[in-house]
Amino acid sequence: MSVSAESIASAVKAAKSRGLPPVDKWNPPFCGDLDMRIARDGTWFYLGTPIGRAPLVRLFSTVLKREGDKFFLVTPVEKVGITVDDAPFLAVDFEVEGTGPSQKLTFQTSVGDTVMADAEHPIRVETRDGEPAPYVEVRAGLEALIDRKSFFRLVDHGVTEAIDGEDVFGVWSADTFFEIAKATDLA
Repeated sequence: MSVSAESIASAVKAAKSRGLPPVDKWNPPFCGDLDMRIARDGTWFYLGTPIGRAPLVRLFSTVLKREGDKFFLVTPVEKVGITVDDAPFLAVDFEVEGTGPSQKLTFQTSVGDTVMADAEHPIRVETRDGEPAPYVEVRAGLEALIDRKSFFRLVDHGVTEAIDGEDVFGVWSADTFFEIAKATDLA
């Protein structure tokens, strides 16, 4: 079993002029697992070694697909499983435009994706070991972990809103309110 760099490159090249490859429409046969891992900090590894070439990581990120809790690199003719420690992407920065409910938060990932948080690309925050773990959906069920510095900046843009009779702290983006925490948990 081996996924060829050529098949991935040709799939990406063919779809490049139209944007990202339509991986959601591809359902090739499973060819086995590949010794590739995406660490929580967004570093991609192959055979235990970090992939140092950013264009190669970007290429792989464009053919990434999620099915349930599993992640795959797919082309029209082959699908291989990879390991993802947390989220496949890392949001490393964001821009803010406007204020209030019409405010827009646009995130940038370490692999070159840009996504505005909205109803289709929600922000969610889990708590792990007492610490917040914030995410934003990038595409098709693939999320980016929001890095620590960006999360602290995000909190600076937070407001308290009454939601269903309860005070909730969160942020607005594209007319959608995203809960960060219950206001009572912040006291």
